[in-house]
Amino acid sequence: MAETYENAQGPTVPAIPCADPLGDPFLRTRFALPARPATFLRRQRLVQHLDQALRTPLTLVNGAAGAGKTLLAADWAAGLRPPVAWLTVEVGDRRPGVFWAYVLQALRACGAPASDAVGAPADATGVDQKLLAALAAELDDRDRPVVLVLDEFDRVTAPEVAEQLEFVRHHAGRGLHLVLVTRTEPLVPLHRYRAAGELTEIRAADLAFTPEEAVALLELHGLSLPAHAARALVDRTRGWAAGLRLSALAARESADPELYLKEFEADRSTVADFLLAEVLRGQPEETQDLLLRVSVLERFCPDLADALTLRTDAGPILSGLHRDNAFVEHLGHSWYQLHPLFGEILRAHLRERLPGLEPELHRRAARWLRPSGFLRETLAHGAAAGDWDFAAGALIDDLAIGQLFTGLRSGDLDQVFSHMGPEARSPATDLVRAAHDLSRCDLDRGLTRLRHAEEHLADDAPEPAAARLSCALLEALAARLTGCPPRAEKAAEAADELWREVPAHLLEKHPEIAALLLTHLGSARLWAGRFQDARAALTAVADTPGGASTVLPREESMGHLALLDYLNGWLGRAERKALAALSEAERVGLPQPSGSGIERLVLAAVAVDRHELDRAQALLNETARLPSGARDPVPAAGRALATARLLMARGRARAAVEAADPAVSAVEASPWAASHEALAVSAAHLAEGRPDEATEVLQRVSGDQPTCAVEAAALHLAAGRPETAVDLLDSIRAQGGTGPAVTVRAALVRAQAAEGAGDTATARRLVAQALLDARRERLRRPFLDAGAWIRPLLASASLHELAAGWLTPGPLPTRRGEQPGPEPPRTPLVGVELSGRERDVLERLARMMSTEEIAADLYVSVNTVKTHLKSVYRKLAVNRRGEAVHRARDLRLL
Repeated sequence: MAETYENAQGPTVPAIPCADPLGDPFLRTRFALPARPATFLRRQRLVQHLDQALRTPLTLVNGAAGAGKTLLAADWAAGLRPPVAWLTVEVGDRRPGVFWAYVLQALRACGAPASDAVGAPADATGVDQKLLAALAAELDDRDRPVVLVLDEFDRVTAPEVAEQLEFVRHHAGRGLHLVLVTRTEPLVPLHRYRAAGELTEIRAADLAFTPEEAVALLELHGLSLPAHAARALVDRTRGWAAGLRLSALAARESADPELYLKEFEADRSTVADFLLAEVLRGQPEETQDLLLRVSVLERFCPDLADALTLRTDAGPILSGLHRDNAFVEHLGHSWYQLHPLFGEILRAHLRERLPGLEPELHRRAARWLRPSGFLRETLAHGAAAGDWDFAAGALIDDLAIGQLFTGLRSGDLDQVFSHMGPEARSPATDLVRAAHDLSRCDLDRGLTRLRHAEEHLADDAPEPAAARLSCALLEALAARLTGCPPRAEKAAEAADELWREVPAHLLEKHPEIAALLLTHLGSARLWAGRFQDARAALTAVADTPGGASTVLPREESMGHLALLDYLNGWLGRAERKALAALSEAERVGLPQPSGSGIERLVLAAVAVDRHELDRAQALLNETARLPSGARDPVPAAGRALATARLLMARGRARAAVEAADPAVSAVEASPWAASHEALAVSAAHLAEGRPDEATEVLQRVSGDQPTCAVEAAALHLAAGRPETAVDLLDSIRAQGGTGPAVTVRAALVRAQAAEGAGDTATARRLVAQALLDARRERLRRPFLDAGAWIRPLLASASLHELAAGWLTPGPLPTRRGEQPGPEPPRTPLVGVELSGRERDVLERLARMMSTEEIAADLYVSVNTVKTHLKSVYRKLAVNRRGEAVHRARDLRLL
């Protein structure tokens, strides 16, 4: 008996048979479009994709359980003009007769019934080829094609059914558009359709929710989530529709939905119930065991999985799981990873089903990974297994100890070894502990542990070369931090002897070892005042090819080279090297400020000499939160020098004396650091009216430091000892390699002496030369420190012209250390020339516009704006937007 019923799409259709070939009644729900819940989100991009897919005869919607395939297809089908046939496939449809009976009923249900000539399958186990041919022919004759959607097509596992479907689709021509919705790869020959351009595919990557879609979905659930939180949730769920919906439903019951979505425990949620039921429990026992064991891994290949299961069947199992969209993601080259939520749930399930096995799995993974060269994962699994001797040994044997100091991976390595207990007592663990302590300038503990490691290594036969080279690196760092240059030289000599013994591939793999060693050696030499030797070591590091592992030593070396140039009086060179050091660190994303911050200290000192006192203070403030520079003698001395100069420029002589002491405990004193400290003390005595004490302190100033000597000469002159001042200048005149900061101050001292002796012509000539030299370096401070004697000279026509536009004397202090009047305006010494487009960018920068907004406003690309910004920063000698605007206003460019 036949009956009529109303289809989900609306129209009443002709009477249809009630039973399939087995005699069971047709289930009408299988022909009805699935209902969309009230919280369903229509994703227009996918609907449009399916609309465009009508141009091809076959569409495949392939995704994991809960990916939103069915609801997407149903939402799209509901918007199409009939005829649209929908069939939800079930397991029983693997029998050809049953399958085709349901297909014919689906066609009848949508108003596109086959004629009596097609007939109906009488046998559940088979179907007449004539029926298939007749059906294909009738479809081909249709004016309007039928859209046939087969949902859950992964349940069709009989090859003959797939072959029959392919036959009908092929011969139906344009009369049939077939849509397969499936979790797995269908048995249909997709490769032929791809080659012919007749296939449209929507796969997991397309089905994944974007952050914007996730926000919209959550809003439908009554939740409001910021964009950054939505991105984090999408990252964790991989945009998986069911994961997002289930999380949203649970979050609605939470007192703090945003916090819940950020921190929810996947293994204790409805997401876990879904995945365990839909994915894990449907797998064979061997597959479940493999999934549980590999859940401890970030990624895995078949061989690594076999090492954890102690079987040899991982290859085909993993391939099948990926093919079936079972939340195993293929990374390429036979490597896989678990979906993040699935991995969390499996790890929790592992602890319940196989308690106590997890550490052993980590141990097996670490031992498989170590000879394969995957150091990061080896260390992580060794630490997770609590096998600290193994993990530390792997780090040392790989010669990777330098990575604890490079700034890029140091945080990760600290985290790995943060739980290492006192029970680990191997030389390798002592070296790791020593490196950790020394990286934080904890010298007492670091040196004690380094001695333990060296004693243990001395007992080993033979001593491993990588471990001894690691010791040499730590010895060089300890020498740098304790201010002991001979010890640094000894460590460098030991390293030189070890290079031949360490395998070449390790040295090539870890260029940071040589870079760090030379940086420590160069810093120790600089502390000792051996400037040429220091420059040789530091330049070798600065010229190292720009790999990520050597970024921090390159930054540190360039910063030290900048300090060398500053100490020799070359402000421009010092500034360029310091800015290059900052750019080097920022280029690879090191946290700012990074390292010891020595380059910012140099920039601060340069700013003081240019009388840009606010900028100097800002730069000093930036480095104040870097604890590493406080115990490192050279940066500590650099900070003391810059701070004392800044305080002296502001008339705070006594505070300058306190700041001039580097306050570090060093085995050997630094001649230049001690000299600068003595200069500050002498200036303070002079400012407080004690010229005799001032000149007595100057005896501690090293004559080997021209910069210090010329400042000492200025103080002698200010104390009323012109002959001593000139004699001191004469003693350093023959020394080469000094820059304008030295020559300008020397010329001004001689000019003041000449003026005091009544030789105004010589004084004017010397001041003119000083103005010319200072103009090139934008050097103002020596003129402000010169005193009242220089004002009449600068007021003369010839010298006024040389000073105009960059040096505005204003109310100058009469003597070094006296309270100055208001700071003169910082007008340009040398005109800064910006292109028209650079000015356009700078003006919009001052209006607080973002890079993207500037690009849109100027109708140029974002990259073009970034290029102009870099040029503006370089010309203005700054590194940040705010600094650029501030500097441009000072220079009257805005």
